[in-house]
Amino acid sequence: MSTQAARPAPPTRSGAATAIGWVLTIGLNVVAPIITYNTLVDDHGWSEFSALLLSSAWPVLDSAISVAWRRKLDEFAVVTLVFIVITAVVSLVGAHSARALLIKDSGVTGLFGLLCLATLLAARPLMFYFGRKFATDGTPESTAWWNGLWQYEGFRTTMRTMTLVWGVAYVAEALIRMGLAYVLDTKTMVSLSPIMIYGVLGALGVWTALYGKRSQREGERRAAEAEAAAAEAATTA
Repeated sequence: MSTQAARPAPPTRSGAATAIGWVLTIGLNVVAPIITYNTLVDDHGWSEFSALLLSSAWPVLDSAISVAWRRKLDEFAVVTLVFIVITAVVSLVGAHSARALLIKDSGVTGLFGLLCLATLLAARPLMFYFGRKFATDGTPESTAWWNGLWQYEGFRTTMRTMTLVWGVAYVAEALIRMGLAYVLDTKTMVSLSPIMIYGVLGALGVWTALYGKRSQREGERRAAEAEAAAAEAATTA
């Protein structure tokens, strides 16, 4: 099939399923860890390190719910679980202090950025799989639609550009967060760290949506020009 052909429209998505997914993601990855940490330290006298370690269990629950909901372990879930294991391992290695754990946590997001950059050498970059998670509702129809877009050159370029930008952004975010962990107190960092992570995620999400729409419009324009040129050539032949 021609790489200039118009892309097929996506199938109808379940709005309720999408909304529930976003509520769970924000609640279990941002709100719940902050509340858990503050409650354990302020009301129950836990050490900062122990409270921080336990509060990190919420993202694990988020991944478990996602896998149970979709009834399959997709590439996105695999990446998430790998980084959860890495976080758990590095948390038990080296100095056992809240600051050390925060620095190690920053290192994990830095590794995510490096992983994005490394997948640019793979058959499909990481943002292809992340895009499939958030651009579809997990049904076989929407998944097949997303997979089928890979045949278009413009789509492949878009996915690789997104992966590059995300990789560079998260490496930079990790380096900044590591520096802040040395100059700010632990309680401030516990609140600031997830805000930085998801603030960067939100900014990247907005950029990704805008860039994706622009790339789609450009692809449609090129497809229209190619069709017009083909029609003109057929007329004059």
